[in-house]
Amino acid sequence: MDTVYIETSIISHAAARPSPDTNVLVLQQQARDWWSIERPKFTLVTSQLVHDEASLGDSDAAVERLKLLAGIPLIPTDIQVERLAEELIARSLMPE
Repeated sequence: MDTVYIETSIISHAAARPSPDTNVLVLQQQARDWWSIERPKFTLVTSQLVHDEASLGDSDAAVERLKLLAGIPLIPTDIQVERLAEELIARSLMPE
């Protein structure tokens, strides 16, 4: 079984209240569909960085995000991982 790293955007979209913006609503539905249909086909991992980010913002929304992350094993992070994350953000490859 392949391993997939779960980052914050899939969790945020899958757990979010339906958006009035149809473009965002489509992303939310895609995330929910992936979570229910595709997720069981993979071994999932995440990191403490994702847990930390998912804990931010509206407390009710954070609870929903953390429910989705519950039970997913954490991979260790180190300075190289943090530098890579900073580089992805700096190059606008991932939103801050």
